[in-house]
Amino acid sequence: MYTLAVCRSFVAQHFLVGGDWGAENFWHSHHYQLELQLEGSTLNQHGYLVDIVQVEAALNALVGYYRDKTLNDLPEFANLNPSIEHFTRIAANQLAPQLYAPNLSGLTVKIWENEIAWASYQVALPLL
Repeated sequence: MYTLAVCRSFVAQHFLVGGDWGAENFWHSHHYQLELQLEGSTLNQHGYLVDIVQVEAALNALVGYYRDKTLNDLPEFANLNPSIEHFTRIAANQLAPQLYAPNLSGLTVKIWENEIAWASYQVALPLL
């Protein structure tokens, strides 16, 4: 199985709701690191799993959308606690349709909110 990964860093804000999590209940910033992993068992005719330029363009657009935003204010987080778990699912589902290639079998988004804490979400491909 081949894996291609591309990372991007960005700063965004949030505050957690629905529980008593101390400082996390107040508006604050995180320096997020998003890692996109694509998997497949075969390479295309060029020897690539997928065109990295296509991956970078999709990832740059996604990160550009979230950069310097407060997650709580965005429609995709309506009625959700803006945890990194929810964030990974939302990002994975936003990226999956943009990264179609017939040889891809999976996509994983991993988001680090600091140097010790991360969450991930995997989507099976191709999407039908």
